[in-house]
Amino acid sequence: MDSIIVFLQLFVAFGLLNVWFLRSNRETSYRGSDSSSLKNEFAAYGLPLWSYYVIGFIKICSAFLLLLGLWIPSLVFPAALIVSLLMVGAVCMHIKVRDPLKKLLPALIMLIFSICICIGSLYQS
Repeated sequence: MDSIIVFLQLFVAFGLLNVWFLRSNRETSYRGSDSSSLKNEFAAYGLPLWSYYVIGFIKICSAFLLLLGLWIPSLVFPAALIVSLLMVGAVCMHIKVRDPLKKLLPALIMLIFSICICIGSLYQS
């Protein structure tokens, strides 16, 4: 069980860091609506510009906390809970703009993995 949770922590953390540091200005087939960048995606959802920066900061911090959680387990649950809540929001935004399932799948997978991390971290405590 421990190795599965560690794998999920790494997957979620590096997935978030990949999206926010490497792919934020790139067009992908998973972008909400017909957006060409992550910032445009937030605009397509009708969110204010400041939310892009705030949510980005929270997701990046949560990713680092998940990684730090490999050494400090008490950080894992709160970080995974925050990511879970943000992924609920991401899934809702994809639904709001009527994206096809393919576009909301990454957020849904991150949501499921984050919930699994939450549950797993409770059993490791």
